[in-house]
Amino acid sequence: MLSTLELVMAAEADKPKRNTYRHGDLRNALIEAGLELAREGGPEAVALRAATRQAGVVPNAAYRHFADRGALLHAVSQAAMARVARTMEAEQAALPEAADPAARARARFRAVGTGYLRFAQEEPGLFRTAFHVPGDMTHAAADTAAGTSGKTPFELLGAALDDLVATGLLPEDRRPGAEFLAWSAVHGLAALVIDGPLRGLHPTQAHDAGQQVIDMIERGI
Repeated sequence: MLSTLELVMAAEADKPKRNTYRHGDLRNALIEAGLELAREGGPEAVALRAATRQAGVVPNAAYRHFADRGALLHAVSQAAMARVARTMEAEQAALPEAADPAARARARFRAVGTGYLRFAQEEPGLFRTAFHVPGDMTHAAADTAAGTSGKTPFELLGAALDDLVATGLLPEDRRPGAEFLAWSAVHGLAALVIDGPLRGLHPTQAHDAGQQVIDMIERGI
């Protein structure tokens, strides 16, 4: 006669084996693995075989969700962009309360740039990956690149500029295209700091340079 323990073990053995990943989980696991690879080595480190190894599945499993390396890299790039957005949102959320709508709009605009630069310095591998995959502006507004608010980095910048117009800090006739000028200036500094001749700056110097660039953008738009 079987003991209770033996009966339980037998019942467990008869149960159908369930895959480690439920539907959809493997795709997300591979993206998370790709993000870890990108964090250490940038976009060049994102590869299907390396991602499956990190996720603990056989290499062929990746092809159920990604046609090739480019498809995985694109998904990882979008996920990295969403992390940029969340850092920008966190910078805005940390702002002290301001009763004056104009002061609040100005602070939120500056936080967009500050958060963007902070992410580049703290997560250079992910930052490079976020902007690695060629594509048009549809990728900059895709849901997969959005933060907690549902806005992508580009959309957060646009919303901050709209607030400047609404509070009278930015003339309405100077609003069109302002996001491209602001984005170009801040991204250019980020690239110089993490990959260019400014990469030797002390973090305090890099922060100060970022604030000066944002000052310049405010004066120029």
